[in-house]
Formats: sequence, structure tokens, C-alpha cells
Amino acid sequence: MTKQQLITPITASSAALLAWPREQNPMAIHVFVSDPISEEGLAPLRQQANFVVTVKPGLKGADLLREVAGCDALLVRSETKVTAEVIAAAKNLRFIGRAGTGVDNIDLGAASRHGIVVANVPGGNTISAAEQTLALLFAMARNVPQADASTRAGKWERSKFVGTEITGKTLGVLGLGRIGREVAVRGMGLAMRVVAYDPLGDESWCRRAGVTFVTLDDLLAQSDFITVHVPLTDQTRGLLNRETLAKTKKGVRIINCARGGIVDEKALIESVEQGHVKGAALDVFEKEPLDPASALMKHPEIILTPHLGASTEEAQVKVAAELSQSIVDFFQNGFARQAVNLPPLDVAGQTQLLAFVGLAYKQGAFLAQIAEGEPVRLSLRYSGELGRVNPALYTATAAAGFLSGLGVAATPVNALLLAQQRGLQIQEQVHAEAKDYASLLEMEATTATGTHQLAGTVYGRGDLRFVRIDDLPVDVNPQGFLLVMTNEDRPGVVGHTGSVLSAAGINIAGMDIARNRPGGVAVSLWSVDSAPSSEVLAKVKAFPSILSAKMVKI
Repeated sequence: MTKQQLITPITASSAALLAWPREQNPMAIHVFVSDPISEEGLAPLRQQANFVVTVKPGLKGADLLREVAGCDALLVRSETKVTAEVIAAAKNLRFIGRAGTGVDNIDLGAASRHGIVVANVPGGNTISAAEQTLALLFAMARNVPQADASTRAGKWERSKFVGTEITGKTLGVLGLGRIGREVAVRGMGLAMRVVAYDPLGDESWCRRAGVTFVTLDDLLAQSDFITVHVPLTDQTRGLLNRETLAKTKKGVRIINCARGGIVDEKALIESVEQGHVKGAALDVFEKEPLDPASALMKHPEIILTPHLGASTEEAQVKVAAELSQSIVDFFQNGFARQAVNLPPLDVAGQTQLLAFVGLAYKQGAFLAQIAEGEPVRLSLRYSGELGRVNPALYTATAAAGFLSGLGVAATPVNALLLAQQRGLQIQEQVHAEAKDYASLLEMEATTATGTHQLAGTVYGRGDLRFVRIDDLPVDVNPQGFLLVMTNEDRPGVVGHTGSVLSAAGINIAGMDIARNRPGGVAVSLWSVDSAPSSEVLAKVKAFPSILSAKMVKI
């Protein structure tokens, strides 16, 4: 089976374990922490000798712009708004880490255009957020905050604060992500009837958990308590509005520990005032901090908390530590864990397929440096096991390597967009079988003057190899400096080249030669410890049988 398609810039976000090669930076890595973060959670950063960590929470405006100007990584929670202006001011920024799940306080479009990785920690605060939801559910069912305030005011109003049991009540869970599922399971444990709706929901999970999967309208009509656990998107903004609230059961109670804006605050207030919605508990708001003059403040039926979903000691340490380690991994090893502005790569536990990400970058960089003329197309063909997974990350990484080989500052985040802007067409083909290899990645670069092909594979758990160049078989470990030569297959070429390099003090680490036929055309790749100067290359090319000699750095 074969399929071919043109590749356009990636716009969808997703979370995955990703990697691509980068030069390790021996200089200091500056990490700026702009929101309150647990010091214990910053330990993975503090333990690195070349990481400089600056913590200054609460900065805004010009103060924030000035502080981010020199940072390599920015670590935030939900308070800092990472706008396009902030991103433009951070000239060295490579990584934005969100200590939590939602990234709606980060301009993903601006970050992606600048090639900046945005990563979050979607699982670290799951339990805390689920428990906050249940805390608000209990508080609302038994009028705990209102009764506390009354008692502190010197009153004894037992009859005023008669509550409701939750056993046997119907809990409607809007959204079945990590937190939604945890809430649903806990609701079942409280002997509630749990119904759930999610446009992308897994009905099989619901069946296993004993949760009833329903339509949105059915959830609204059946639920005594509705709790929101969807991300804030254009589709979910105002999900609970005047129209949908009118479809709910009279006396329903609403909980939102997800994101402000999913519940239309004005519509909620109206429904509470009309007596249709019995009560609400909000941990998040359309605008944070909540304005003291907000109409929400006037309603004792509405419980308000200041975005405490992830505010437990355990969650803050867990999230901060995981994100700190992600920053270390990114700058030391090229790994970007849980990147939300890169395509997914579902190869968990398959080290060899993950290693193809690095190979894709190296192949792209190599082809760009040996190609002559303005590139017009980069074609990729994935075969074997490699052809059975989503190739989007491989393609984006290959494009980043190719553009970097042309001298364009590109990362897998923005490579496809930059390629489109240059008029460089990216194509991919997928084949289920690969001749002679378990997996094979083939690339072809087309310029105005011709084409070059390069094939590569991965042996074992991560041994990267170039195995074919322009239809000639080779076996090359692609790293460091490579002298790439094309020559007539005649005596003296190897001796001449070795002598020139030796005279220049350049050590030869390895060499591979292939030819199309005896006396025909040969290609050789020389792995050297340092790059030959232009003068040395000129001496190499002076030998009559040598047709071309280029220095490639990968």
C-alpha cells in the first residue's frame, strides 16, 4: 500500500514525547521563572552546573519584557500571559514550559512561528484538580462556606442551611480527559450515578468504568450536578450559556474547575437569580484575578475560590519537578517532553523508531549541504515499520534539518511554515514494506539543477546509518564533519586525499567508498575530526579524477 501527499504546516496541537538533535550548549542556560513555583520542584534545574535559574514572580509590562530578553527557557503557571509581545522580546527563547495543563495563557501561534517549543505537564495536577472538584461538590451540597460565614457572624441558622445528599444523585461530567475520568471514578465511588459527554470520548472506557456515555442534551437534562472538564477552545467557550443552561434540570448545581470562559458567567448569574440553577462553585473565571466588583460576588449561592485546582503541596512539587526535568532534557539531550505545538509520535517503548527522528534531521541537513542550486522540493519515503506510524514528526524534523543545512534557523516547530514561505514543497510517501531493512527512510532533494537521494536506517536501539547515496550503497555513521567526494573510479584518489588531509593536520576517523561500476563514478565519505578549510578543499579537488568535494557538518 502506498500513499502520497503534499505536506502543509501543522496547526493542530498535541502532547507527545518528542526528540530532535541539537548542539549541546556548553554556555549557561538561562531559565526565567515568572510565576510562583515550588523551590523543591526546581531542584532538577538547580542541580545542573550550567543552568542559571532566576525566579521573579509577578512581573508585568516592561519589567517582564526586560527580564525575558535574555532567557533560553521560560517557566510559567497560569498567571503570566505569554503574549506575542513577550515572545518577540525573548530573542534567545527556545522553550516555554507551563507548570500545569492548560496553555491558553500562551500565544501558541507566536511561539510556533518563532520555532519555540511549548510544553506542559498534563498529568501532574490530575488528582489535585479532581479532589478540588469533589471538595466544591460537597461544599455546595451542604452549604459549607455559607454556614461557616453565618456562624462566624454570631448566628445559629441550622434550618437555613439544609443541604442535599449526593448519594444516588446524577453527576454529569463534561469532558473525559485525565481529570474528568478521575472525577467520574470518584463519583462512582460515592454511589452517584455518573453520566458523561465528550465529543472525543472513549465509550469503551465508560462501559468499563460503569459510567453512562450520553449526548450533551441528555447530560444537561439528567444531571443534578454538572462538572466541567474540557479545555478552553473556540468550540468550548461559552459551552454552558443561556441556551444550554435552559436545558438543564431545575435545581441543578454547576462546578467549574477547568477554565474560565467555558461557563458564561452572565448567563449563570441570570439562571441563579431566576431560581433555575440552585447553586454553582467556580474555581476559574473569565478574567483572573476576579474583579471585586464582579456580579458573582453578590450571590451567596455561588461559591468562589481563587483557581486552587492544582494548589496542593504535592501537585506543585510534582508538576514543577517534571517540567524542570523536561527543560534539562531539552537543552542537554534534545528531548521535548509533552510538547503541545508539535505533532504526536506514538512509538512508546520503541527506541528504534524514536531514533529515526534524529536520523531525519541529519539526513535533511546532509542533503541540503550537498545540493546545488535553489531547492524546490524535498520528498520523503517511509518504509517498513516506519511506514506504519504517523510520519508527521519525522517530516517536520527532516524539514528542520534541511532548512538548517541551508543556513535557515529552523526547528521542527516552524520548519513546515518556513518551507512554505520559501516555496519549498515537502512531499511524503508511506510504504508498509521495506526491502532489506525493517525500516527505511529515503529522501530526495530536488533543485533547479538536479536531484540528490539519501537513504538511512537505524540498527539496534539507536545506531544511525546512511545506507545509500544517489543509488550507491554506503555504510556511514552520520555525525560530526564529513568530507563528501565524487570522483572517477581511478587509482590515486584515496592516497591523494589522505595525504592532503594529513598535511593539514586533519585526522581521519573513518571512510566509506561506493562505485557504480569498475572505472565508473565513485562516491566517498570521509569522517574527519575537524573541518578542512577552503584552501584544503581546493587542494583535494585539484586532483584530476576528483569531480567534487564538499564539507558537510551534521
